[in-house]
Amino acid sequence: MNPNQNQNQNQQQGMQIPSHMMNPNHGGHELYDAHEVIAGIISMLDQYQMYAQHIQDQELQSIQQRQHAFVTQMYNTIVQSFSSGQDPSQKTQQYQMQQSNDVVYGLKPGQPEKPNQSVNELSDKGLSAYMLGHTKTLATLLSMTALEMTNPVLRRVIADSVPNFIEMSYEIFLYQNKNGYYQVPQLQQQDMKQMLQGYTTVSQGNATH
Repeated sequence: MNPNQNQNQNQQQGMQIPSHMMNPNHGGHELYDAHEVIAGIISMLDQYQMYAQHIQDQELQSIQQRQHAFVTQMYNTIVQSFSSGQDPSQKTQQYQMQQSNDVVYGLKPGQPEKPNQSVNELSDKGLSAYMLGHTKTLATLLSMTALEMTNPVLRRVIADSVPNFIEMSYEIFLYQNKNGYYQVPQLQQQDMKQMLQGYTTVSQGNATH
């Protein structure tokens, strides 16, 4: 056999691409980002299970259970769209919080914060703060990830999940605020008014070409 012919055959064999790789549906950077997103959601779900053992307040227990169930379904939707690159069997759902939108403003004196010295010191205040940390982190992570997704299905699933983490974060914030765990200071009325009136609108017809 001609050595060159044998070499050409080997090159052709080496260039053969598996059928499932003929039309790759994810970019390399996207794969790393998707793994980070999925790992972050797994971490949240695992941590929520740990928190459930220590939560005392029934209302916070309800929030934890509803958010855990919702994010579990979200996890399945993201994994399906990531693995197949196709529409998942369960479309992205919309999270509905159960807190009112009323916010308590002002600061009240309290004891200085410090780290817990043992697991026995875990409280609903701290546990709800940990929950808020997870939802806020994932809202940020998914927002950044969706900006660099190449697969249109996965990009849409990730982007549509961002408002849900925002809603969950807001729900936990409202719970904390209502119970005095998350206090919201305000500026003096004069200062607030000055800042609110610091901008004015413009006519769209003034745009130059």
